[in-house]
Amino acid sequence: MNLRDWFDSSFSGRGKAIGLEWDGAEYTFGEVDARGNRMARALAARGLVKGDRVCVYLANSIEMIDLYLACVKSGLIFVPINILYRDREMSHILGDADPKLLVTAADFPALLAAAATQSGERLPDCGLCANDPAALVYTSGTTGVSKGAILTHHNFAVNGKNLVESWRITAADRLLLAPPLFHVHALGNGLHGWLLAGCRMRLLERFDHTTVLAQFQDFQPTLFFGVPAMYVRLLDTPPEAAREIGRTMRLFVCGSAPLPAQVLEEFRDLFGHTILERYGMTETLMNISNPYEGERRPGSVGLPLPGVVVKIVGPDGNEVTAGETGELWLQGPNVFPGYWRREDASQAAFVDGWFKTGDIGSRSADGYYTLSGRKSDLIISGGFNIYPREIEEFLMEQPEIVEAAVIAEADRVRGEIPVAYIVWREGAVPAEIESRCREKLASFKIPRRFESIEKLPRNALGKVQKHLLCPVS
Repeated sequence: MNLRDWFDSSFSGRGKAIGLEWDGAEYTFGEVDARGNRMARALAARGLVKGDRVCVYLANSIEMIDLYLACVKSGLIFVPINILYRDREMSHILGDADPKLLVTAADFPALLAAAATQSGERLPDCGLCANDPAALVYTSGTTGVSKGAILTHHNFAVNGKNLVESWRITAADRLLLAPPLFHVHALGNGLHGWLLAGCRMRLLERFDHTTVLAQFQDFQPTLFFGVPAMYVRLLDTPPEAAREIGRTMRLFVCGSAPLPAQVLEEFRDLFGHTILERYGMTETLMNISNPYEGERRPGSVGLPLPGVVVKIVGPDGNEVTAGETGELWLQGPNVFPGYWRREDASQAAFVDGWFKTGDIGSRSADGYYTLSGRKSDLIISGGFNIYPREIEEFLMEQPEIVEAAVIAEADRVRGEIPVAYIVWREGAVPAEIESRCREKLASFKIPRRFESIEKLPRNALGKVQKHLLCPVS
């Protein structure tokens, strides 16, 4: 099924139900549907036809939802751009995607005015099929030029169905959505989960730690999608307020970056909920998730979602056994068909139909997967493999440390050595941390230096940008 048919079936029968809250206003599902239709006609009036790309450089807003629905309904390809990107990054995406239209905050009012003159009735059929591209989402480009991942209507539909069924999302839920819609976290999971289940959603422009508590208390959500940095901020919630939020919540979900086990445990003690951690990628949407019912294992991303096949491959290309570490390879209807106009990169990403994720991890005997980090993050020191996440997890357990990131630094003798970048709490004594590392970690895993830093560099989803610290030279 294509997304247009899927959305139409969801809107049907819900026309008068409140579906969206944005900026203090409420919108029924019928109004959301009609706004998408009017925007689609406004785009058609500008000459856009099926297959054209629409680049969107906007913060979270109802207008961004209008544009996405308009693209889906018209067979246009939605190209969200990180609102933090500047000229150089923008130029690359615009040159690569070759859009028919770029929509920014400056020129949006004219488009919105044109949409207001259009009909909100059902649009004529545009001949969509499940394998047509719905979106072109660019990777973060931390290890090279950013590539556009082609995500089809079928990719999104399968992903949405998996999440609604696996996480038990229903029309009775109230979703508080704060991650940016230019990322697949909010777009692929939040937006599609909301529309498929027909629940009520309050969209925030961004996660603001100074006001989010009031949002929780006012909206009383049952469902929240966040990233680790958000959950770290929520640990500052006063205990009484946290317990009150926990009483109305049903499910907290975390992804887009590894969630430290220590944060999961502290959050559970404070809010009375065990965060459900999952694992996805721009190129695949969601792959693996801790179960809704059953053990949500600290430090693990859980079990493969329905239809997703995972294997872990060693350096020799052979599958490893349980407990051994290797690269995760994936197959499934959620996996993208390739990169936009990058046949070389597409071919390099697949082996015999398996997508090579570049993520390193292991599988337990009972099927739970645990990630160790990116293949590109692996530190090889004196012939020993060091996975930074293991060291980072230990450092995050220390009460003197707010945040930690471990990276490789070139070394004449050992090839590479681990170096830790630390955000310290006031009064911390770095020498004590080094002493604890010597007690608990193998000698080759001990960071050779502990660099103090005011804050770790992160992208818009809260993922640490290690390449901005001190890359191997």
